[in-house]
Amino acid sequence: MMVQTGEIVRLTSADAGLRDGFMRWQCRVRQIIMRENQGRPGEAIMPALTLPGAAAPMGQIITVMSKAPQYSRTPEMRHLARKTNDPALRREAALTFFSETYYQRAAEFSEILSATFPPGSPGAARIREAGRATLTFAAYNQRYDLACRVWTLAEHNPLHQATYWHNLLFNPELAADTIILGFEPDWSCSTADPRPR
Repeated sequence: MMVQTGEIVRLTSADAGLRDGFMRWQCRVRQIIMRENQGRPGEAIMPALTLPGAAAPMGQIITVMSKAPQYSRTPEMRHLARKTNDPALRREAALTFFSETYYQRAAEFSEILSATFPPGSPGAARIREAGRATLTFAAYNQRYDLACRVWTLAEHNPLHQATYWHNLLFNPELAADTIILGFEPDWSCSTADPRPR
């Protein structure tokens, strides 16, 4: 449950525990993906997305978890992307970068997840129009159902920039006008099984 006082929203200890458990889990699984799976996304970062009132998920999306602006590593990602036009060299540099210490401190990450969609994507339009979605992460005997507010991240938004440069390192065909949606969890309406300790 969230407690609102004036303009400040404070998480209860249970909600904060859920958030912190999710963030630690995501850092751990993303580090595993970089170190052991050559950066190929797996179930742990590809939640099923369900729109409000829908009986079944719309599909799966690949999420990006970015550093909070004060811990941003976007300049380094931009440098790696521009350093070479060879996709193999770029990917190798990205794997080294993300495998080392990038995911070591969960507290440095924004809790807002993001995902890219092709320009003009009807799926992205449906998600934006709904304004809310549930992301269901299930892997390694852990499940999180995150009730999220959804919006389009503007190009000047630090999370838009971080997502774009992160994904460009792995996808040289990423369009400059890619749509990037942000998913902000409402921890008071989200669940985990098992519950983080």
